[in-house]
Amino acid sequence: MTLNTSSDTTGGPVEQAGSGEDRVRERDAAGVLVSPGAPGGSGAAPAVRGRTTIADAVVEKIAGMAAREVPGVYALGGGLARTLGAVRDRVPGGRPNMARGVKVEVGERQAALDLDIVVEYGVPIPEVAGEVRENVIAAVERMTGLEVVEVNIAVNDVHLPDDDEESASARVE
Repeated sequence: MTLNTSSDTTGGPVEQAGSGEDRVRERDAAGVLVSPGAPGGSGAAPAVRGRTTIADAVVEKIAGMAAREVPGVYALGGGLARTLGAVRDRVPGGRPNMARGVKVEVGERQAALDLDIVVEYGVPIPEVAGEVRENVIAAVERMTGLEVVEVNIAVNDVHLPDDDEESASARVE
């Protein structure tokens, strides 16, 4: 039996058996021969036995958690979103929205993210934004396998230390 090797449209080698066999076989990334269109049986690699889709909300939560881990980030979201979120967080049984301030576009293999953040007063904003970008990219790529093509960060506010004291004190004594 002779094997003729050529490339398919994805760039992977395709082997075609020559002596009477007209089956075309592909090699996957690990070098395992896979029959195109195989419904999955014992000959198909686990990666080709089905399809995995990741919802935008999943990527938003991962990115929100990763951004909040960075020192110097006070909160995520713009003014109105933060206000409504704070009210929702105080309602009994309400859970904090980890995706607040995060918008994503998820494709088959890539993701693009936009984050709105509030930083603590006194921190170097470009450094905090860079750390947020690095942490978000690392977390999303590690947990989802998606390639993060961009992370846009908008710093919407600076949290001042005395902001908490004013809201805690009563207007009348």
